[in-house]
Amino acid sequence: MKIMNCPLNGPRNISEFTYGGEFKVMPDPATCSDAEWADYVFNSDNEAGVVREWWMHNASSYWFLAERHTVTDQIIRTFDAKEVFNQRVEFKAHEEGVA
Repeated sequence: MKIMNCPLNGPRNISEFTYGGEFKVMPDPATCSDAEWADYVFNSDNEAGVVREWWMHNASSYWFLAERHTVTDQIIRTFDAKEVFNQRVEFKAHEEGVA
């Protein structure tokens, strides 16, 4: 049985988690091109080695980050996203008639 340590709930069976994708820095939606936004949303680097990924603990709906080695599938560490995000980002409404 594979165990993942949830930063909020402690060690849990891996079946209690959902993979949320590779962690990438989000481009500014107000200034990036459609191609840059599509690349951010739909593409991943798929690198061999240690990568940061989004994971969610299903029972608590708690999202967090994990560093995992993609070749060995070893989970190096899990941590709260507050370690990366230290301020809230406010998005402006789209100018073309959307309030």
